[in-house]
Amino acid sequence: MSGEQTGSAVEGRFEFGENWRVFLDVVDERRIADSEAALTKLLRLDGLRGKRFLDIGSGSGLSSLAARRMGATVRSFDYDPASVWCTSELRRRYFPEDPDWVVSRGDVLSAEFVGTLGQFDVVYSWGVLHHTGAMWRALDAAAGLVAPGGTLCVALYNDQGIYSRAWSVVKRVYVGLPAMLRLPYVALVYAPIELRHLARCCLTLELGRYLRRLVEGRTARGMSRWRDIVDWVGGWPFEVASPETVFRFFRDRGMRLEEMTTCGGGMGCNEFVFRK
Repeated sequence: MSGEQTGSAVEGRFEFGENWRVFLDVVDERRIADSEAALTKLLRLDGLRGKRFLDIGSGSGLSSLAARRMGATVRSFDYDPASVWCTSELRRRYFPEDPDWVVSRGDVLSAEFVGTLGQFDVVYSWGVLHHTGAMWRALDAAAGLVAPGGTLCVALYNDQGIYSRAWSVVKRVYVGLPAMLRLPYVALVYAPIELRHLARCCLTLELGRYLRRLVEGRTARGMSRWRDIVDWVGGWPFEVASPETVFRFFRDRGMRLEEMTTCGGGMGCNEFVFRK
């Protein structure tokens, strides 16, 4: 699913930051540890000590917090003021007045803003740049922020063809609804998906794992499963990309694919790690 958000003004934009404000109520040591483990697995590094880490579209701030706890010097930014507040709040809770973690509002589509950032050893943007309204321009900007020898980690919605176009309609409907109807709409849209998943877990004798995940309400990255679902159903703007297209895009910019984890052609994000 999607993670956080950035991007220039788009009519009918999903309120990503307001979604993550609610998530901050359940952030605890276990979720932070999950986020650290996910970063370690993605980057294949035991730590980030001495690394400069840029979090594009920091959203809740959980990934930035994990990177800081792993020893990185962190720069976090987001377009959504509520997301900036969330990241700043986690910094206040865990690293108050820390000069090695800077949080600001910014737009990855603004050449002027991007030009003030410099370059980083790790540029990280999980489930973000497909929500900017100009995904390929945002990806090009992200690539330019990677220092020579550095790493770019991105997760982008998988291109499902006609199904992705149908999801575009679902998301446009969500942002057009009155606020009181949005959560019932999320439940109505997602219920068939959840029931199919439950049936599959029963058939594969994984019901226990399914129920445990349901009760805990956590994703593998430490995020809130329900907040991720709301983000998925309502997350507009919305763009998608096939793994092959992403590979070619960064190859043409002098970057080498080091790791890739796909969602198996289905719904969700494909993860990529590129080296410059």
